Amino acid sequence: MKIIMLGAPGAGKGTQAKRIAAKYGIPHISTGDIFRANIKNGTELGKKAKTYMDEGKLVPDELVVDLVIDRFKEDDCANGYVLDGFPRTIPQAEALDKALEAIGENIDYAIDVAVPDENIIVRMGGRRACVDCGATYHMDHRAPKVDGVCDHCGGKLIIRDDDQPETVEKRLAVYHEQTQPLIDYYTDKNILKTVDGTLKMEDVFTEIVDILGE
Repeated sequence: MKIIMLGAPGAGKGTQAKRIAAKYGIPHISTGDIFRANIKNGTELGKKAKTYMDEGKLVPDELVVDLVIDRFKEDDCANGYVLDGFPRTIPQAEALDKALEAIGENIDYAIDVAVPDENIIVRMGGRRACVDCGATYHMDHRAPKVDGVCDHCGGKLIIRDDDQPETVEKRLAVYHEQTQPLIDYYTDKNILKTVDGTLKMEDVFTEIVDILGE
């Protein structure tokens, strides 16, 4: 079962990807993890990626796809995988499809965790992080016992820059411009499935399981 997770920043796709991986016994794969592993292990692909990253440049799509396909060849991917955070653009999706086709494989499902922008802005604005230990909270779902104080270490809780409304709006604008077209791309391939990301986390997962099967 080969799955791509789609959804705006803060939609909860990463959380759902991890739950899918746990339930179906397949790896949760993010490009960030792939980059770190290859760079740490000093692979040829990792060295190439590091040269771009050290210069502050984006890693080219072709190299990212090579890294992803190389990851798919590992034993834990024998029964599939959940790909989270890639592809982000149409050229990346096309390059991935071409590379998969070359090894006789294809994506089975693209699952879009759909959440309206206004919900995401409110949701991410409710996040808090401890400046000392990094513990995270949410004022609606997982609030600290004392407002503004970390339960674990007593450190100060703040809204991270990434969660400030103006930053979230910018990230959403980039998402709609670059990644939203993937919805149409995978719809045309008849593999797109949409779930209601405004539901409770458990209910979203239930919808996903209904799509994938027990």
